[in-house]
Formats: sequence, C-alpha cells, structure tokens
Amino acid sequence: MKENDEIEAAGATGQGGYDSLVTLDWRTHIRRRPGMYIGKLGDGSNPDDGIYVIFKEVVDNAIDEHTQGYGKVIEIEVDEKTVSVRDYGRGIPLKSVRDAASKMNTGAKYDTENYSMSVGLNGVGIKATNALSSSFFIQSVRDGQKVSVSFAAGELVEETEITPTDEPDGTLVQFAPDDSIFVNYSYREETIETMVKNYSYLNTGLTLVFNGRKYHSKNGLCDMLRDCMTNEPLYPLIHLTGHNIEAVITHTAQYGEEYYSFVNGQHTWQGGTHQSAFREAVSRTVKEFYNKNFEYSDIRNGIVAAISIRIQEPTFESQTKVKLGSSNISTAPDSITVYKFVNDFIKKELDNYLHKEPNTAEVLLRKILDSEKERKAIAGVTKQARERAKKATLHNKKLRDCLIHLNDAKGDQREESSIFITEGNSATGSITKIRDVKTQAVFSLRGKPLNSFGKTQKVVYENEEFNLLQAALNIEEGMDGLRYNKVIIATDADVDGMHIRLLMLTFLLQFFPDLIKKGHVYILQTPLFRVRNRKEAKRQSRKSKDAAASSTVETYYCYTDEERVKAIETLGDNAEITRFKGLGEISPEEFKEFIGPNMRLDKVTMRKDDSVKEMLEFYMGKNTMERQSFIIENLVVEDDTDIDIA
Repeated sequence: MKENDEIEAAGATGQGGYDSLVTLDWRTHIRRRPGMYIGKLGDGSNPDDGIYVIFKEVVDNAIDEHTQGYGKVIEIEVDEKTVSVRDYGRGIPLKSVRDAASKMNTGAKYDTENYSMSVGLNGVGIKATNALSSSFFIQSVRDGQKVSVSFAAGELVEETEITPTDEPDGTLVQFAPDDSIFVNYSYREETIETMVKNYSYLNTGLTLVFNGRKYHSKNGLCDMLRDCMTNEPLYPLIHLTGHNIEAVITHTAQYGEEYYSFVNGQHTWQGGTHQSAFREAVSRTVKEFYNKNFEYSDIRNGIVAAISIRIQEPTFESQTKVKLGSSNISTAPDSITVYKFVNDFIKKELDNYLHKEPNTAEVLLRKILDSEKERKAIAGVTKQARERAKKATLHNKKLRDCLIHLNDAKGDQREESSIFITEGNSATGSITKIRDVKTQAVFSLRGKPLNSFGKTQKVVYENEEFNLLQAALNIEEGMDGLRYNKVIIATDADVDGMHIRLLMLTFLLQFFPDLIKKGHVYILQTPLFRVRNRKEAKRQSRKSKDAAASSTVETYYCYTDEERVKAIETLGDNAEITRFKGLGEISPEEFKEFIGPNMRLDKVTMRKDDSVKEMLEFYMGKNTMERQSFIIENLVVEDDTDIDIA
C-alpha cells in the first residue's frame, strides 16, 4: 500500500463536518510528524539530532536486556549512514518479531515487574526507528531458532520462516536513516562514542564494542567524572551508592557548577527534578555539616558532580527524554517524591562521608571559604555592575535581542535560538540588518576584550564588556538561566579576529566552562573568497543596481583554498575572485548566505586532555619565549592578494 493511499477520510461531508478528518496508519503518522516521536530532525551535527534518538531507541532495548540479567556484551557498528546493534540477551519471542518492530504499543516494557526501571515504556521507540529508516532489518535468535524481518520506510519487505541456528541468543538490528527525512545527515563517531561511554559508566559489568573498540567501566560514575573533568579535583571523588541511586561529587578550581545527570540510563543533559533536588540537597547537607550560614552559591562554586537514579515509569518533558519531569519515583499510592528520594539519600550518605573523611571535609571548607571571600570582595561592584547591565540592555546599547529565547522556545526554535558576538560597527550592522529577529540576537563588542587569564571573578563585573555580556546571556546565577542555545563568536578571519576569538574563549573557559562543556559555544565560519562569473556580474551591473538582479550571477563562496581552486576551475577565464578581509566587507545581502539555514559553525569542545589551566597558561600567559617559538614553528604564510582573472 502506497503512502498516499494510507489516509482514510471518515464521517459526514459538508463544510465544518467530518470530511476534514483523516486517519493515518502508524508508519505514515511517524514519517509525517517525526517531531512528535524523536524531537527535531537535524543532520547529525548535534547530539540531540534525530538520528541519535533512533539509534538510542535500539541500543536502549539491548541495555534493558542487560539490566534484566541477560547479556554482558553489546556490539555496535556505525558508519556515516548505517547502524548495526547486536545484543546477547534472550532474543525477542520469534512469533512477535514483526509486531515488535511494526505494531504500535507492542512491547515487553508494559510489564512493570519485568522492566520497572526502563527508559522506554511507551512501545513506540523501535517503531519510530523502523518508520524513519529507508531500510530496517531485525533478527531474533532464541533457543536455537531464529527469524528475521526486513522493512523499507516501515513497510514490510520480507519475513523469514523460523529456522534452526547455532548462533547465540539475542537480537540484531540494522538500519539506515531515511535521507529524504534526515537531509544530508551523517553519524559523527565522537557523538556515538560519548553515548557508548555513558552506557558503560551506567552499567558496570557490561562491555560495549563500538567499531571494534571495547568500552567497559568498573567504577561507574567515578570513571565518567574523571573522563569529563578538565581540571584536577581538589579532593578525592566522593562516591555514594544506594538502592537505585548513585552520586559522585568533587570540587575543582574552576568557576560555576558542572553536573551530569541520568535517569534509568538516559542522559538528562537538560536536568530536571532529580538534578534540582540533588543541587539543593548537597548545598543544605554541607551547610548543616559545618553549621555555618554559608551561601549555597559559595558551596556549589567549582562543583563537578554526577547523579544517576532509577525510578518506575519516568515522565520526561519531551520524547527525546533529556529532562525529567517526574514528581514521584513510582506510581504506587505510598510513593515518595523524587525530591525526597534524592534529598534523604544525600543527607544521610554525604553527611556520613564528611564525618568519616575529615581531610576531605577540611579541603572542602577551604574551598567554600575562598569562594565566600571572593564573593564578598566583589560585592561592592556587583550591584553597580548589574545596574549598568540592566540599563544597557534596556536601552539596547549593546544587545540587539531576538524574540524567542532558549527557555521559552519549543522544538527546533530551541536549537535555533542564538546570539552572535561580533566586533565592530560594520560587522554588527550587517548581521543585524539581515538576521532572523525571531531567533538571532547580536551582541556588539567594542574593540578587543581584556585578556582575563589569571584574573579573579571580579573582572567579570569591573570590565564593562564582560559584565554586559554576562547579563545578555543571563548566566550570572548559572546555566539554568541561559537565554540562547548557541553562543556564536563571529569575528574576522584575520589575525585580529583570531586574537579576539582567543580572548573570548579565554573568558568563557575561565569563568563559564560549563557553557562550553554543554556544547553551547560555536565559531562562525565565514567565506574567505567570493568567486563569481565576471562577465555575468558586469552585465547585471549595467542592467540593474538591484541586489536581487545581481544575485542571479553564478557565484561561489569559498571557505578554504580548495573550494576556491574548484570554483576557479568551474568558471575558467571568467572567474572574478574577491578576498574578504573582514566581516564588514561583506554586504548585508551576502551575509544572508552565511547566517541562514546553511550557516557553517564549528562547535567548541573540550576533551579530557584539554587541561584548562595549563592550556591557558601556555597560550594566554606570560611565557613569551615558549609561545614565540611555538608560533614560529607553526607559522603558515598566506597569500592575501586580491585576484581578478580576466
């Protein structure tokens, strides 16, 4: 049956009657409304893009088998376009394989006794993967027999008979996301690797083999925190474990707060009720332990922590399951709240730990006192700085705001909510004129920012640019108030622009590292060259001064020398080449090409090897001779000449 034939009109006719109602079969509904099932689509450049959601739906099934005590190995193969997942659990009952992959609301997870702590309880997940894949293959091996079923875009292609086999029990799923839905998609290996690592941290005893590499964790969240931290802990990691709950806590010399939270193995990177309860419980417990009137912000400053809980039938705020909305830990009449569950555990276990480990308690106390001392030292300037920031925002001196922000946006608009940090009136003016006022804000820097390396947090308030930027982002009290999903540094592709970029990154790494670790910071890539048909351009300029007319000229915007060479080869003797030396040289009409749907962004990321203190000391500190030698050894001389090939 074809997709267009799968719509049944029902009911009476007549205007306003039932003739406008339609009934869609399961696969058509998923394909037409994928956002209802997997959130946004995306192309794989972001970890919450749809191709990772449908990947996770398959792996979660394998993980659930492991948590039930079946299967210690999961094999995962992923290239840019296809996925294969093989577990060694019990296998799907052979007569139910087809239904499990194609019949909505069908699955074992409705049996709370069997899967009481599963993420996916709606019987939809793997069906969404099937419907949104150009090809989908599932095979189950159970008790020496096997059966396999193939689909295309959710439609049955072939179902084999039950046959004997020597293969070990388990389930194999292979699929390729449909590129008519996920346009220009590709799986990023580093994103999959992060997901696989998280699975290993949350399931000690499980081995995951991803593209031939083994991932296995013995110490759970402790291993995860060690792998994620880019600063040395001030004291040994505090590892607390209980029934269906695990937490790890430490502090570093960095500013701000850094949390990793999980529910039933799902990475809730937007937090939720469990993370909020955890933050408050840690603060209150520490405050009561020392019996001092500490500010919660001083207790949490520099904290790096993780929490994982398992609850029955969790409720998430979206299908992508990145923020927990559950109030209770189960549906039982006597169920306690998530808040009480987390609070009671932390209050008991953390207090006991601090009493047993006086050395850790002493180091933590010094950290809190240092944070308190610094906060009080800048108390005199913060009030005035906040007032200046408020006035600047109100009078629109620095910030050209957008209409939709991260905290009030939904769906794709959350992803698109962004702010460009620019330098110079001309660049700011060009972006401001042609931006999408709904989702794109602009913050204008005045000259080069201060080198903030080695400075205390006082500089954030004393320096006008930093103070106003912090206010524009709304991150003084932490990442929960962040107003934009993407913070985009947009500077010229020259030496001065690169310097401004480094100064901005230094500021963020020093005082707001979580902004980078959570994947909110990007670098805008703008073209180095424009290559266009010279004859067409001259002919159009004689006919009309209208920008729309000149836009019909065959034009290539080139971001690399390789792209420039290819464009010249395409246009031959008619190639006219312009070297863009700064954003201010690009007209607003042209800028539409660079901050629209095809905008090129490089995400700023951090790895375990990126020790922030040592990295900033080398690049932004006073080791002049060492840095000078590094620059000389890595110097690349670029030909900056404008070219016009007649």
